[in-house]
Amino acid sequence: MERNIEKMLNRVSVVFIIIGTLIMHLPLPKKNARLWSSKAWTSRLSSFSSYFLRFRDLGLLRNHTKALCLSAGAGHAPMAMNRIGLSDVTAVELVDSLPLVRRADPHNLPFFDGAFDFAFTAHLDDALFPWRVVEEMERTVRRGGFCAVAVDECGGGDVREIARLFLKSKLVDVVNVTLEGSKRTSVLLKVQDFKT
Repeated sequence: MERNIEKMLNRVSVVFIIIGTLIMHLPLPKKNARLWSSKAWTSRLSSFSSYFLRFRDLGLLRNHTKALCLSAGAGHAPMAMNRIGLSDVTAVELVDSLPLVRRADPHNLPFFDGAFDFAFTAHLDDALFPWRVVEEMERTVRRGGFCAVAVDECGGGDVREIARLFLKSKLVDVVNVTLEGSKRTSVLLKVQDFKT
């Protein structure tokens, strides 16, 4: 009897291993199509699209703008940038989330100085070394380009602390926004050669 139970358990284990393997090896386009059509994804995408439309309306984002998204997670922000017309968007995170996000450390970016016109992160307050992420944003954005960060909603003193992290940029705009269903503060800075 025990031998029959053992055989049955082995067969069941093999079946589950086969099912798990098949699920894990679904083609990426099918996985993405399912994810990108979910209600949660479309809601977050809409939130980011509205956020970036403001920058487009201010003339800071154009179709040819070279944009960088740091700590981009699953890729809501870069997809939203593409959705509003940007064709050259690079997104990085500590882990890949293909095809939208490539693996790179936001504390040590693999890009040339001044390679981008615009950099964005919604996770500066989650960074292990926020000052280092800011240094990399300023290094990779050309002089005259812009850096935008969205942090938990905060007041003047906190905004000044955030702005002080940007040693080569000038504070341009601060506005409270709703992003991903949460109250956030958006801080926009223009990259200069030195802090003014």
